Amino acid sequence: MALKALRIGAGAGYAGDRIPPAVALAEKGQLDYLVFECLAERTIALAQLEKIQNPMRGFDPLLLARMKAVLPACMTHGTRIVTNMGAANPLQAGREVLAVAKELGFHHLKVAVVLGDDVLAILQAQYLSAPLMDSSQTVADIQALLVSANAYLGAEALLPALQTDAQVIISGRVADPALFLAPLMHHFQWRADDWPLLGKGVMVGHLLECAAQITGGYFADPGYKDVPNLARLGYPLAEVSASGDVIITKLADDGGCVTVQTCTEQLLYEIEDPTQYLQPDVVADFSQVQLVQVGTDRVQAMGASGTSRPDTLKVTLGYRDGFVGEGQMSYAGLGAKARGQLALDVVKARLADAGYDHFEARYDLIGVNAILGDTMPNYEPAEVRARIAVRVNTQAQALHVANEVEALYTNGPASGGGASKSVREVIAVASMLMPRSAIQTQTVLLDGSEELA
Repeated sequence: MALKALRIGAGAGYAGDRIPPAVALAEKGQLDYLVFECLAERTIALAQLEKIQNPMRGFDPLLLARMKAVLPACMTHGTRIVTNMGAANPLQAGREVLAVAKELGFHHLKVAVVLGDDVLAILQAQYLSAPLMDSSQTVADIQALLVSANAYLGAEALLPALQTDAQVIISGRVADPALFLAPLMHHFQWRADDWPLLGKGVMVGHLLECAAQITGGYFADPGYKDVPNLARLGYPLAEVSASGDVIITKLADDGGCVTVQTCTEQLLYEIEDPTQYLQPDVVADFSQVQLVQVGTDRVQAMGASGTSRPDTLKVTLGYRDGFVGEGQMSYAGLGAKARGQLALDVVKARLADAGYDHFEARYDLIGVNAILGDTMPNYEPAEVRARIAVRVNTQAQALHVANEVEALYTNGPASGGGASKSVREVIAVASMLMPRSAIQTQTVLLDGSEELA
């Protein structure tokens, strides 16, 4: 007897994504799974830094808000939640979800926590001589500055959690498509070495992982690519068959659109070589994918395949890389561009006098050259915003930079206003490869019997 198609939805495409469209999917999508993909490379490094400062933190800041919003509908409809919102502290994230469930009256909810992506101790013990990707450096060169090291786990790390009866599965760093591939493998009992099928599953995950990007977000361009009701943009869901073919769609009441064009843009997003999309579970091949509009807001995707998985896993390293001091000031009216440029020149000279001229810096006029450079030299705007940002070694130096910009109020060109300043630590990222055999994963099942932290 053929297994029914799996309905799986995207509840988030990044850490700060909107919550209402996820609630709509949970309530009306008739989903088997709702997936929240919330980690970027810098996101987890910053989460590790937060955990260092407070061992009870380090998970996604919207975890509790999201769970409070969607758990009632998910529990009502039997929808399981899969997410990487555990970030740097998945075990504590699991405990927090149990606390939310108890508050909502779901005393029997279980959470399966997937551990093993944090490989900092292994790295420091065994792999200091390993080269960094796209660099002449080794891990040892940044060892003293390291904050985090997290491996991109694959779907196989999530399968033991899915084999439990947990309603919520939480991990740290997992490859984005794997969050969707794992439920497909579990539901359809796909083999871990059926490379063509796994390639199709990765395609499903890749199409869904950025949530609203495939329903019109980051796509709309008025007059060229119009998106209906963008203000109430919905998130996508997929109807996946046992063969791996998929229909991407959305709720009929939600804004946005699902078209061959939106799906094409997402398919090609961040994959570099479509014939070799490297993932922990498979090397996917999207070169023969066909997208067909089969109805209003319904696109069928077919033709993905794959070959055997890599022997190594990518590891993202987060390390301290100085501070950025930034300041901004606005100028408007006649001569705004000239006054803004004078402001930049003045601060640049003052920072040179202070010995800062060798630091990496940006001196921009937002609205004139901040993005495209000096491509419109004769352009005279009605208003500009002068922005100075300098990366320095210490927090004190960064504050000096920010203060020099603010001082333009009384020590710079006429009629400056709306000053802002900030100081932030820079957590840079680098990558390396680690043998998958060196990385051991573990599933911890939380059912509320332990004392909640």
